[in-house]
Amino acid sequence: MFLEIGSEAPDFTLRDQHGQAVTLSSYAGSKAVLLVFYPFAFSGVCTGELTGFRDRLGDFETDTSTVLAISCDPLFSQRAFADRDALFFPLLSDFWPHGAVASAYGVLDERTGGPRRSSYVVDRSGRISFALHNEPGEARDLDVQAEQLRRAQSPEA
Repeated sequence: MFLEIGSEAPDFTLRDQHGQAVTLSSYAGSKAVLLVFYPFAFSGVCTGELTGFRDRLGDFETDTSTVLAISCDPLFSQRAFADRDALFFPLLSDFWPHGAVASAYGVLDERTGGPRRSSYVVDRSGRISFALHNEPGEARDLDVQAEQLRRAQSPEA
């Protein structure tokens, strides 16, 4: 079951492609966060989406916003994926316990073992302000996500 708009975002700490711990709540009060759940590193649609974020990183990574991409791939796969495609934003590994964060956000696909193609914007107060869930093979609209992240950056959001 997907999270509701206005609900508190479940906190988490995951390792990025460099092994560094990233904690969602560390952004509270200072940055809105776009959480981008993607099914699998190196797959066609995921590669297209994440390189799209890379090419427009200035729309997502600002003084008051950031983007965190999450899959259930192991850290070493995330690193190889990031290195191959010059992805300089955090790719977080939800590998173990397998899919715990994706489950908390209601996006773990038990059949495939990876997250559904979903995005959430967490505003500066730590609440979900936007959600987007696409079908497998259907890329998300970067413009829509950038606009929703911009809206969540305001201090009153």
